Amino acid sequence: MIRDIIRSQPELDRLAQRLTTSVFNASGIDQRHSVVTEFQADPDASPGLFFDPSTGRLLTPSTGARNEYYIVHATELFVRAAGAALAACPGLTADDITHVVTVSCTGFYAPGPEYAIVRALGLRPNVSRFHVGFMGCYAAFPALKMAKAFCEADPSAVVLVVCAELCTIHMHSARDADTLIANSVFADGAAAAVVSARTPAVSAPVLRLDHFETTLTPAGVGEADMAWTIGDQGYDMVLSTYVPAIIEAHIGDALAPLFAHEPALGDDPLNGIAQWAIHPGGRSILDKVQASLGLSDEQLHPSREILRQYGNMSSATVLFILADLLRDAGSGDRVCAMAFGPGLTVESGLMTKLTGLA
Repeated sequence: MIRDIIRSQPELDRLAQRLTTSVFNASGIDQRHSVVTEFQADPDASPGLFFDPSTGRLLTPSTGARNEYYIVHATELFVRAAGAALAACPGLTADDITHVVTVSCTGFYAPGPEYAIVRALGLRPNVSRFHVGFMGCYAAFPALKMAKAFCEADPSAVVLVVCAELCTIHMHSARDADTLIANSVFADGAAAAVVSARTPAVSAPVLRLDHFETTLTPAGVGEADMAWTIGDQGYDMVLSTYVPAIIEAHIGDALAPLFAHEPALGDDPLNGIAQWAIHPGGRSILDKVQASLGLSDEQLHPSREILRQYGNMSSATVLFILADLLRDAGSGDRVCAMAFGPGLTVESGLMTKLTGLA
């Protein structure tokens, strides 16, 4: 449906229409979710904020109007995801939460989502609150690193990490390839995790956070190829067609600092890691990472399945993949997670699945 709406916009010439079709059809995505319901409205319905069903035209609300929409709908997702994560930890209550870290790059407001979570879930008013803003698709990693550091500094800490992104409220029509690609892959979603140094009183599997690393591609390489800026009619994505090739060329060097934490992995760390959670920035990015690292189809399956079912939900996406791995991976399996974002920045982490801790 969205493909056909985008393709029918009058500002697209015939070349852009053909490119829209090919980009959407090659995306590897079957469905995506959006808080914008106007795209499914009856053709006789009145124009909404983003779409006029009677004419089929995408509308051009201001950045301020989009952000007001974000405040309403993102807050609901933040609170729902946080509540679900806490409810999945029966050994913990709202009084146990010591820190809340929220993550988003698709809107801003204050008091922010971390405040809304404290109020909605009845957390203690002295909970430490932090927001990781505008860092893009890799931002779950800085949030998890913060949570790990809090728990290492205070073994009694219990940190609630919540990512929520409303990418589709920034969708707009233009003939340039960056916009067409962004329209074909980005989606809305929210996910949360509880991080603690306490031994969980549940039999459900958990992930031990072992090591994290961040690195950049060499200076001048990729800096202009992936970017996220604020425009007058929403946020503007730069996601050039060169990004997959840049990632393919530099992924090995980017992972080297992470693997250096584990000398026992030896000279062949890839064979020592059973499970991979690779942020699916797009199908071609997954293809290039798989080829460069020599990963199997089975190892890429979780990332491809999340892309197929949900699209690219920016920072929330890798948490979806890790949740799938918790269900399917074996006890003791090592997990390597990674994501890419503006810069080009590569964030990575090593984890271990543990079971039977109760």
